[in-house]
Amino acid sequence: MSTTISLKNINKLAIPALISGVSEPILSLTDAAIVGNISINATEALAAVGIVTTFMSMLIWVLGQTRSAVSSIVSQYVGANKLEKIKNLPSQAIFIITSLSILIIISTYPITKHIFKLYNATDLILDYSVIYYKIRVLGFPFTLFTIAVFGAFRGLQNTYYPMIIAIIGAASNIVLDIILVYGIEGYIDPMHIEGAAYASVLAQILMAGCSAFFLLKKTTIPLKPSFPFNPEIKRFLLMILNLFIRTIALNVTLYFASAYATSYGPEYIAAYTIAINLWFLGAFIVDGYASAGNILSGKLFGAKDYSNLLQLSNKLIKYGVIIGIILGLLGAIFYYPIGRIFTKEPEVLNAFYAIFWIVLIMQPLCTLAFIFDGIFKGLGKMKYLRNVLLFSTFFVFIPILFWLDHLDLKLKGIFIAITFWIIARGIPLIIKFRQQFLPLAQNN
Repeated sequence: MSTTISLKNINKLAIPALISGVSEPILSLTDAAIVGNISINATEALAAVGIVTTFMSMLIWVLGQTRSAVSSIVSQYVGANKLEKIKNLPSQAIFIITSLSILIIISTYPITKHIFKLYNATDLILDYSVIYYKIRVLGFPFTLFTIAVFGAFRGLQNTYYPMIIAIIGAASNIVLDIILVYGIEGYIDPMHIEGAAYASVLAQILMAGCSAFFLLKKTTIPLKPSFPFNPEIKRFLLMILNLFIRTIALNVTLYFASAYATSYGPEYIAAYTIAINLWFLGAFIVDGYASAGNILSGKLFGAKDYSNLLQLSNKLIKYGVIIGIILGLLGAIFYYPIGRIFTKEPEVLNAFYAIFWIVLIMQPLCTLAFIFDGIFKGLGKMKYLRNVLLFSTFFVFIPILFWLDHLDLKLKGIFIAITFWIIARGIPLIIKFRQQFLPLAQNN
């Protein structure tokens, strides 16, 4: 691929990555939309999906950092024209991460109820959370396998095949959700929340199968792990460690947000579920351009092309702000219809409409933070990403959340705290990047 930093080249990577990136939130949003409209205990079922989705997102984001680490290393070796040296690295990374996922299933299964009690889930919400999680988590190894394969494709400057795989997964999940949740009269009995969980697992298995097929057929990277470990496995594991700590901090934010929302009552956690999943959708849409930043920055850094690297960052800032404004405007135009997609419960809708405007206002800020997250991952600078998120979580988000909860702002307090958290994530990354690469670009 050309190193020319044009909108065409950025979009060639970003648009397929954008489409593939929304697959995970679409799985959760589809479950939320379908479950939120069932005829029995819809509010409790929707709340349970929200709680489990938060916990599953934590697991996926902690171990799914494989994608960023694999993509960073592969793209840097592509830029340096030395890909042959790390061809066996992706299969070793997949082996490590899927092994860990199986250990997580084994360790969390016996204590599922205790996990969701920590999220303040009680009574029927707790029962539904346990049922949904015990099925949904079975797809976890397949999800991580797919994510790691996506990392290899991104490192190779290819986001087309991940897009195809994601489309297949999202489409199959929607169809399976409708069939298994509502049933087909005379053929399949309605399975309600269990059906939503099974639909997600089957979609994840299908995506993993497609990922294996395309990797073997369209690249020279093997799937079978070979030993001894590649020399870069040490750098890979260090990246994973820093990203692991970073993601734990990220999920501390999500845990406190979810736990506080649950403590306010069923209608609040249901409204929070809708709002946070729409926030995730916006994040994953922007992830297309963050992925382009990840892929291209790694390649340019490997090639020591600092002028184009700086040009890339400037263009992504502009595109990111435009995308954020567009997302905010679309949300404003369809403000009330969006809520009614997920539920018809008046109490839930009132709570949602009271805070959705905050989600929309923060979109341009989110795009900048997420895009520079992607750039720093491409550069392999995971330690700085770790430190920024530790600061923004423990010194910005949590103190603000506690203060606003004391003022009884409820969901408004949660999303205002998230807004300041996003600001504290994005600004330091932009400053650090320009401090380091402006002088290098001038000397280039």
